[in-house]
Amino acid sequence: MQLPGRLRSTTLGDLLGTLHRAEATGTLELVEDRGRVHRVFLAQGLVIAVELDGESPSLAEILRRDHAADDAVLRLSLLRSLASQRLHGDVLVTEFQVSPSVVGNALRRQLLLRLEALEQLLDARVCFRVAIRPPRGSLVSWMPRCVDRASSYVGPGPHAFLRGRKRARERGAHAFSPAAPASAWSTLGVQPGVEIAEIKRAYRRLARSLHPDLHPQATEEQRRVLAAKFAEVTDAYRILT
Repeated sequence: MQLPGRLRSTTLGDLLGTLHRAEATGTLELVEDRGRVHRVFLAQGLVIAVELDGESPSLAEILRRDHAADDAVLRLSLLRSLASQRLHGDVLVTEFQVSPSVVGNALRRQLLLRLEALEQLLDARVCFRVAIRPPRGSLVSWMPRCVDRASSYVGPGPHAFLRGRKRARERGAHAFSPAAPASAWSTLGVQPGVEIAEIKRAYRRLARSLHPDLHPQATEEQRRVLAAKFAEVTDAYRILT
């Protein structure tokens, strides 16, 4: 199984589709250049949890929006959850008799909303780590405590977390498309369609060898030749990125 190195050259839907077909278990990490890290946890190709580095609707907010529990119950159950360090959903089911199916549906809604937020990312570094322990509150960690009370409760199947996701083939050419002029690829000495990281490495390598300021002993004629070649490399880099 191979995944692209950058999100801008693919889509979240394509990444999840690849991981689902491979029945992968582990963590898909999307690392933004500004340092924010988002994680999608999978078990045998199915999404079981999503962690966003930022704000997202809480379980209480979703239940309140759906009128599935009144404010007093939500406030008191949240306080007990914090005091006992137990999951909010578990407290709602075991101490406040909220239906496990209601809590389960809200958790699935929360997961899908987080996936929708990830779809808005324009770019991020893509990394998959095998067999990372899912976080507390993931669907598989919450389900065993409630499965005897709601045996029908399961996480969202592939029809839920894949349906409607954008695919690269639907949005046209990739940002780093092999359809770019052949001269641009050959100028940088890279194969058409390689990842952005490889393009950057090739550019930095050529820039170090061609930048006139890095050759103080060169004659005036040699500096003109270097400057022309450096400009050509820079133009090719800009075309590909």
